[in-house]
Amino acid sequence: MKTTDKKAVKSAKKSSTPPESAAAGSFDLSKPSPVFTITHMQILDEQGNINHVDEPDLKPEKLKQLYEAMVLARAVDDRLLKLQRQGRIGTVPLCKGHEAINCASTLAMNDDDWFVGSYRDQGGRLMRGEPIENAMLYYNGCEEGATFPGGERTLPVSIIIGAQLLHAVGIAYAARLRGETNTAVVCHFGDGATSEGDFHEALNFASVWQVPVVFICTNNQWAISLPREKQTRSQTIAQKAIAYEMPGVQVDGNDALAVYQATHEALERARRGEGPTLIEAVTYRVLMHTTADDPTRYQEPEELANWEARDPLPRLKNYLVQKKLWDDSQQEELDARVKQQVDQAVANFESRTDFKPDAPFDYVFGTEHHRIEEQRAEFLNELNKESADG
Repeated sequence: MKTTDKKAVKSAKKSSTPPESAAAGSFDLSKPSPVFTITHMQILDEQGNINHVDEPDLKPEKLKQLYEAMVLARAVDDRLLKLQRQGRIGTVPLCKGHEAINCASTLAMNDDDWFVGSYRDQGGRLMRGEPIENAMLYYNGCEEGATFPGGERTLPVSIIIGAQLLHAVGIAYAARLRGETNTAVVCHFGDGATSEGDFHEALNFASVWQVPVVFICTNNQWAISLPREKQTRSQTIAQKAIAYEMPGVQVDGNDALAVYQATHEALERARRGEGPTLIEAVTYRVLMHTTADDPTRYQEPEELANWEARDPLPRLKNYLVQKKLWDDSQQEELDARVKQQVDQAVANFESRTDFKPDAPFDYVFGTEHHRIEEQRAEFLNELNKESADG
């Protein structure tokens, strides 16, 4: 296995697809084993400079839309962290540093595509039309916060690690059966999910059935406190695609243009009926796994600082400035607009008075159970005491 650098992207693409497998029962053991190459794609360097050969065909309006979506996603993430620390919402998984992956891949999708994500895809969900306050509802215990009108092709947040990969394959299979030739599925998951059996089952059947699904692994190098090198001996996660006879691409996950281009090409391939693709987007989790985690116990400060310097937002902003598409006045206007949007979302969320505090007890069993009712009564009694003391 080898990984190509950005200068070899074009030539590597031509050689990265494994040769067609022999028909069942016709293997010729006298032939040498095929040699595989995994493409590494980077378009913007860490200062926002571009390799013009690989610049994606995106109009200025789309580029600015992408940057603005990433800024909004970062602002929402920042506010969710503050709200949790103030005791105004519950435990939250944070997405800082993942905006290029979430937003750029979503920009490549169309309205007929399905978004199947985990719990670290805030930017993508916002781009699909989810209201900002939904995340606040969801992480305050209101499951309905994971759905929204118009989001019929955006699945609810998947908390179970890797489970959504199977859903993605099933949806893609159903879309093909229904003759939806313009429909594909984009499935997001973390590097920890590649240690689950669901990951391998999903890739295997996606390849066997040649369904239109794009698997995007956000490799932020940590499965809670377990580093990537203790999860797998593979040099890349992208190379796991080889076993399932599908293209595997590794991209710089902090490079929004590379993520967009890789996703765009994979979606085009899927819509042509050429099957699934695995994209490994390499980034770093610069904040805690969730707000219940303490990453200072296992992350090295020097490594963290190194990755913070690769932040995807200033990288894309510098690119826009170089293209004369962005300036300080536009940034000030955007920051003010985003703050107003987030402030309004918090106000909307905290104005709600229709929460049923004992709702979780309703869904433990399908029918009423006396033990659950005893616990409900105890919970409500404690809640009333707290209200009286407050």
